[in-house]
Formats: sequence, C-alpha cells, structure tokens
Amino acid sequence: MITLYGFGRVIRIVIGETRDLRVQWALEELGLPYRVHPLDHTGGEHNGPAYAAISPFNQLPVIDDDGVVVAETGAILLYLAEKAGALPADAAGRAAVVQWCFAALTTVEPPVAMILLMDLGGLPGGDEQRAALVAWSRRALGGLERRLEGRTWIATDEFTVADILLATVLRQIRHTDLLTDYPRLQAYYDRALARPAWQRTLERYTERFGLTAADIR
Repeated sequence: MITLYGFGRVIRIVIGETRDLRVQWALEELGLPYRVHPLDHTGGEHNGPAYAAISPFNQLPVIDDDGVVVAETGAILLYLAEKAGALPADAAGRAAVVQWCFAALTTVEPPVAMILLMDLGGLPGGDEQRAALVAWSRRALGGLERRLEGRTWIATDEFTVADILLATVLRQIRHTDLLTDYPRLQAYYDRALARPAWQRTLERYTERFGLTAADIR
C-alpha cells in the first residue's frame, strides 16, 4: 500500500493550501489504495533524521510505495499515473501530459504561489510588487486561456494528472479576481473541482485537522 507523508499539524492559516492535497486527489482519482502518515510540521517532525532520510529537502509530501520513495509533487503524480495505467498509450499523448505537468509547476505556479504568500502575509512586498506578480501571472493565464479554446482538459481529451496539478495551482488564487478575464479557464477550474474525487479529497484532508471541507473552500 502507498504511504502518503502529509501534514498532520500545521499553522491554521495554511490548512487547505498544502501540496499534499494534490497528491491525495491523485490517489483518490486513480483509485489507488493508500494511507496517510501525518507529520507534525509545526513541531518540526519533518526536520527529524527519519524523515530527512526520505525527503531530500525536508519537504512534504513524499510517497512510499512499498520501498519506492518519490518526492516532488509533479514526479509523484506522474509516478502514480504510470502505476495506475492512466498515462496515454501514445507518445504524443504522454508527452502532452508531461509538458502540461511541467507548465503548471514551472510557468504558472511561481507567480501564483508568490501572490498567495504575499496575501497570507508570508512574503513581504507592497502594491507595486504585487502588481508585478499579477502581470506575470496574467501572461501565464492568457496562455492557458488560448490552450483551452475548444478543449475540456489541458493536456488531452481525458482528465489527467496534469489537470490535477494545474487546478490545484489555480486554486491558490481562488480568493482573488484573477480568473475573471479568462472565462474558459474559469470554467475549466470549476469543472475540475466539481469532480467527486476532489470532493472526497477535501473531506478526508480536513478530517485530519478536525475541520470540515467548508472551512477551507
């Protein structure tokens, strides 16, 4: 069985923003059996020698699939998709999934994540710095809007792990108006988060923290 090392205790303000959500969503979506091993992040459990042995940067999440240990969410989701037989059989389809996984994490997420950090008070900066991040984000969001013309999902005709990564990246700006000017992207985001596997993920994730899914939407 797959063990997901995720957050068991973390400061309240970041509950619902942690990256183990995207891994748990993939596990739910792919129907793979798993258990969650929660770590006390606020108590520094992730910095202990046992966890450092499996996490190169002492970061969460990590999975352990009967001895196969994988860190980094993009790598984890691609590993899980391959294990579940959920990657396209054709080379073009597989390349598209990999491409859009990388795009979500390396092109879209950097400015989006910094906006979230700034809004949560974890990154210093004023109006000018935030405006620069918004402009950076808009370049990425505009590319996504063009990509989604006539498409339901970002990489292929079917929902893939690339959509999980992209939707969870976009979720970081859910409390802003950044998606307003991108109707195709907004509809895409709404479709992704309407999936039953995401709803199950929210419920199981919030149970770890003694909350309900409504508390972090």
